[in-house]
Amino acid sequence: MGGGVGGERATLTQTLVFLVLGAAFGFLGGVFGIGGGIVAIPILGIVFGLSEQLAQGTAIVMVAPNAIVGLWRYLTAVKIDWRIVIAIAIPAFPITVYASHVATMLPSRDLRIAFASFTVLLAAYMGWRATRLGKGEARAPVAWYWASVVGIFTGVLSGLFTIGGAIFAVPILSGVFGLSQLAAQATSLAFVTPGIVLSLWVFATAGDVNWSIGIPLALGGVFAVPFGVTVASRLPDRVLRFAFVGFLLACAVGLFLRARAG
Repeated sequence: MGGGVGGERATLTQTLVFLVLGAAFGFLGGVFGIGGGIVAIPILGIVFGLSEQLAQGTAIVMVAPNAIVGLWRYLTAVKIDWRIVIAIAIPAFPITVYASHVATMLPSRDLRIAFASFTVLLAAYMGWRATRLGKGEARAPVAWYWASVVGIFTGVLSGLFTIGGAIFAVPILSGVFGLSQLAAQATSLAFVTPGIVLSLWVFATAGDVNWSIGIPLALGGVFAVPFGVTVASRLPDRVLRFAFVGFLLACAVGLFLRARAG
């Protein structure tokens, strides 16, 4: 299969491969509450030869329904504090739009390296937090309205990196606002889902979507997301946190490889 897909139609064999990949991405997205795009984008670029814009737009075809289904399943598993969601969303949306325009003027390779490095730092922070669970050093949670500050940084990261906002928010919501890992993932998914749907429209109108790849990815993902959410809801909080750390590190490796591939 190599890098021969590009912007062309997928063959029947490739379509089956994308269904399986979509299921894998959807399962991971369900477990970690991030839609699966951060894994899909490097793979679509490195393995299947899609340009950065085409890889992002095609991945969002999968991420949008995954996020909607995942959010619905998370709502049945955990209670979300909608005040935090709104406090993040209000500054995040306009800043995302501005930051996305800035990103179009920056070298994509440098952006990928920066985001990969940032992801490693987040993983280190989350790993440290996970080791401190149950040791009696937890501070009082920060009031919900301070989540607007998270919204500012989330907007910047989402605009620059397309998929950075949710990853940044999860460790902050759990470490600073006192949410469980499951609740942090659900909250993050709640505020990013509307923006994901809007991004799909933007990429589609710009012609940066390969539908013959995106649709089977989406079908496989929607099928597997509920299983991922079920697994997440049954894991102990510490285990889920460490699993998220490992996931972040794996994503960072993929981003570094994508940057190296150009």
